[in-house]
Amino acid sequence: MRWPRIIRRDHRPPLPERPDTTDAETGTGPGPGPETGTSPDTDTDRHGTAPRIVALIPAHNEAERIAASLAALRRQQCPPHRVVVVADNCTDDTPGIARANGAAVFASRANRHKKAGALNQALDAVLHELAADDLVLVQDADTVLAPSFVASAIGAMDRTVGAVGGIFYGERGGGLLGVLQRMEFQRYAREITRRGHRADVLTGTATLFRARTLREVKAARNAGRIGGGSSYYSLASLTEDDEITKAVRTLGYRTVSPPGCAVVTEVMTSLPKLWHQRLRWQRGALENLRDYGWTPVTAPYIIRQGFMGMSVLFLALYFVFTGWMLARGRPEFRPFWTAVGLVFVAEKVVTARGAGWRAQLLAGTLAVELAYDLFQHAVYVRSLWDMARRREERWCAT
Repeated sequence: MRWPRIIRRDHRPPLPERPDTTDAETGTGPGPGPETGTSPDTDTDRHGTAPRIVALIPAHNEAERIAASLAALRRQQCPPHRVVVVADNCTDDTPGIARANGAAVFASRANRHKKAGALNQALDAVLHELAADDLVLVQDADTVLAPSFVASAIGAMDRTVGAVGGIFYGERGGGLLGVLQRMEFQRYAREITRRGHRADVLTGTATLFRARTLREVKAARNAGRIGGGSSYYSLASLTEDDEITKAVRTLGYRTVSPPGCAVVTEVMTSLPKLWHQRLRWQRGALENLRDYGWTPVTAPYIIRQGFMGMSVLFLALYFVFTGWMLARGRPEFRPFWTAVGLVFVAEKVVTARGAGWRAQLLAGTLAVELAYDLFQHAVYVRSLWDMARRREERWCAT
């Protein structure tokens, strides 16, 4: 796994002590305290007066990847006090591998609501032991955190910040499709930097929450201030990470993604998998905006979706105009428009720099990325069409 260039490799801290292996499968839950066995109020041996940190890793049949995720948590400059793998309807050896790698295991019970439902059960089990300023790290089982992630997130967690999200990069592999996704993620990371590290989405790959914020989200749902059910994560949303971002920001908190919070996550290796993933992301984002309506929080998101629609329209018009020009005969190349095109190519090449030189060569061709853009536009149009027809979107494992 290769980290993006912005990440500086630091000396690895000593591994944290092995956590309590009590688990919900024995009916006792994830255990009352951190792996040191001390109470929540007296656990200051390793972190002084710093807040306690509990990591939750929702996992459904992640036996091949869970060990790498847990190893990355042990390498943190500021390791979590406790790591709990939330085993959701697993039929493989995910729980056993998690225990062997020093994590506690919480098994979801009768959960039919996928990741959001499993996390809600786990949060109910652990939040009662945490103080208001303690922290909960929620990360995907297929994600590897940079060693600086937790320390950087804590450093960014001032009183105005309710949660800190990761900046995700694509793992190696996946052929041409993998390269295109890594380029896309690299450009998204640059965009986060340009807007002052504001996180428009608290990515499900990894997000650090203040315990107080999660409790306030649940209380606001129960009070009717925000929708999405009666717990922490919405069970009605296809994209629970996008929805909880809007919930946190509706409560008046900022959401940020500082430079040290990089993660490397899985890329989709086939078009059908990528289609289902992006359709879920796009449809979920649109439905969340519909449910929240126009507010000071959602207005920028709605405007951005409008610009996306305009880009779909303009690209379609471009192809129509180009076809019309070709039908008239040999096209003319004017110096001004040629220069504009070269600037566009240069921008594509420069912004793909962090994804490697092969990605930059690919960006310079324009044609392959244009096809990828058309794929993204097809996802957008299909999402709008399905919403207009009120077609129910089915969750597909990717």
